[in-house]
Order: sequence, then C-alpha cells, then structure tokens
Amino acid sequence: MISPATFDFLTELNANNNREWFHTNKSRHDSARGNVLEFAGKLIENLSKFDTSISSDLDPGNCIMRIYRDVRFSNDKTPNKTNFGLGFSEFGKNFKVAGYYLHIHPEHSFLAGGCWMPEADILKSIRQEIDYNGNDFHQIIDDKSFKGYFGEPDSQYKLKTPPKGYLHDHPDIEYLKLKSFTFSHPLGKLELSNSDAVKQISEGFILLYPFIAFLRNATS
Repeated sequence: MISPATFDFLTELNANNNREWFHTNKSRHDSARGNVLEFAGKLIENLSKFDTSISSDLDPGNCIMRIYRDVRFSNDKTPNKTNFGLGFSEFGKNFKVAGYYLHIHPEHSFLAGGCWMPEADILKSIRQEIDYNGNDFHQIIDDKSFKGYFGEPDSQYKLKTPPKGYLHDHPDIEYLKLKSFTFSHPLGKLELSNSDAVKQISEGFILLYPFIAFLRNATS
C-alpha cells in the first residue's frame, strides 16, 4: 500500500515547496520514494501476467518520474512536483506509443493509460487505425465494464476542427480530433492506502489493456 507517511510528506511539500525545506526533509522524501518503488514493484509483477511486453524483472527505478521540476520555461518556479508519477511499459516510463500511468497525490490521485501527446507520425497512425477499424475500437471503449470505469477519453488536448483528411460528418470525428489518446480514473487516498491497493490498481490496468494493445497495433 501507499503509506500515510508518503501522503503526509507530499502534503507538507505542497505547503513548503522550496529547496531549503526539501533539503531538510530529504530523508522523508527518500523514505516516501522507497515506499512508491516497492508499490511499483508489486504492480510490475501483476502487469507482467497479462501484458507480456512488460517483464517481471522491469526495474521500478526505471518507472518512477523525477520529483524535481524543469522550471526553465515555466512561470512557476517551485522546484519540486507535489506528486509521485509512475509510468509502465516495456521501457518503463519512457514510452513513445502506449503505456500505463499512476499518479500519486494526497488529493488528486488517478490511474491512466494510453498514448499522451504522440509525435505526428504516431498520431497519424492511431487516427488511421480508428478510421479503418472503428468497430474494433468501439468494442473496446464501449464495453460496459470499460465505460463504467473510465467513461469518455481525456479531451483536454483536442483539435477544434477535423484533422487533415477527415470530414466533419465522420462517425468518429470527435475521437479523431484528439491529440492524446488516454483514459483515466480518479483514485482516493483510501484506495491507495488499503491492503488491496495493488489488486485494485491492477484491475484498472487490466481493463485498459485492450485499449493499450489497440494503440500498439496501430503503430506496429
């Protein structure tokens, strides 16, 4: 499970997001990070059982995101993220096509998966796959269990007009306008800090797997 101490650290970091505080509390960060890595290791074991592209030997250290922010091009100069992020794929967090993601935050945790802001050639291939194999796409996203858990795809990154080569009246035009192909599901602190947390997150990822496979097939 994710320890209450991990959430406490993140809550206090949010209220004291400066280098001095972080340096003083570095040991707490390291302990929280260790808790998250242990949790990730258990998730990797479960992921490898249904997604054979992910090895059970995948190093959790290759899945965890840096807590330090890149502030070079941001107006927000706070030095640290106030969450732990985990990305899971054959290559850990560094995936270009499709993978799984877990966001650990005291108030805004969620699990997600798909292909986030892909490069132009990958984006084109995914749109073509939806265009050519719309029935397969809808079998996945309209499945009762999938729909009940994830709802509609994340749509904060979306074109206002149809992409080049597609007409306004295409039956899947709202999906083809997407610039990211991801689904997400919110998680409460209690869900992550109970003894069934790994099992519950894994079940969410199992639901995502057909969608992940569809995206990978589009770009293979």
